Amino acid sequence: MINHIPVLLKEVLYYLNPKPGENFIDCTIGFGGHTFEIAKRIAPNGKVLGIELDKEVLKKTRLQASSFKFGKNIILHNGNFTDLKNIVAKYNFSPVNGVLFDLGMSSWHLEKSGRGFSFLRDEPLLMNYELNNRLTAIEIVNHWHKKDLIKIFREYGEEKYSKRIAEEIIKQRKNKPIITTFQLVEIVREAVPRRYRYKRTHFATRIFQALRIAVNDELSNLQKALFEALKVLSPEGRLVIISFHSLEDRIVKNFFKQQNKLGNLKILTKKPVVPTKEEIRKNRRSRSAKLRAGVKQ
Repeated sequence: MINHIPVLLKEVLYYLNPKPGENFIDCTIGFGGHTFEIAKRIAPNGKVLGIELDKEVLKKTRLQASSFKFGKNIILHNGNFTDLKNIVAKYNFSPVNGVLFDLGMSSWHLEKSGRGFSFLRDEPLLMNYELNNRLTAIEIVNHWHKKDLIKIFREYGEEKYSKRIAEEIIKQRKNKPIITTFQLVEIVREAVPRRYRYKRTHFATRIFQALRIAVNDELSNLQKALFEALKVLSPEGRLVIISFHSLEDRIVKNFFKQQNKLGNLKILTKKPVVPTKEEIRKNRRSRSAKLRAGVKQ
């Protein structure tokens, strides 16, 4: 059993408000923390359609679901949530009473996937959730132009030393390919001012975030998926999104505002809902989570 603590679980259940016989979609099922709790509340006749991009993760979740009391209420699908409309059509999944996105990265990806998501482990610099994805962080740091590196570091990482770091990458890759996480960490260390190396947030955090977003096209995919989610939702269906950094939250906030103006969505959260001190104490990775919720009109 994977030791997975779902973020803002109480709040997710409050805003989704699952009832027996209703149907929900978890667009980012991961290890099923939210889905399993929803499944308990919609039994015996409701269904949860869980979508997961990572085949390895889905394989583990499928195993857990097979021994779960309400596993028969869960449908699992390997795919990208940008294809939500077609996935819903494939399973003839209707009506849809609620859609959930939990955009956080699992501890498993950081600690056990071996794909270079963490700067604390010496691993191949891959960062791809979808194993068939040909683009990796190795490709980006070794072959992208300096201006493109600066662009993703600034836009996706909000890194103030983007230019210096990009220049150091260009310089170092001429000597030998950059293929591991620790190689990249050392390059970033060399590029940033000494005082920057000892701040509370690790000096490589923003660069790793930027590369992960670029490899998986995360922001563009989120924008597409939000529109798809609104389309598949039934009237009065609930949309709940948990984001973990300002770039994601800005996209969600603007989408909610836009759809509210158009009369398509009633916003339930005037301000984003954040974890309690107690939850952060129990699960430190929840500290940056922000939840926004709405109802389709």
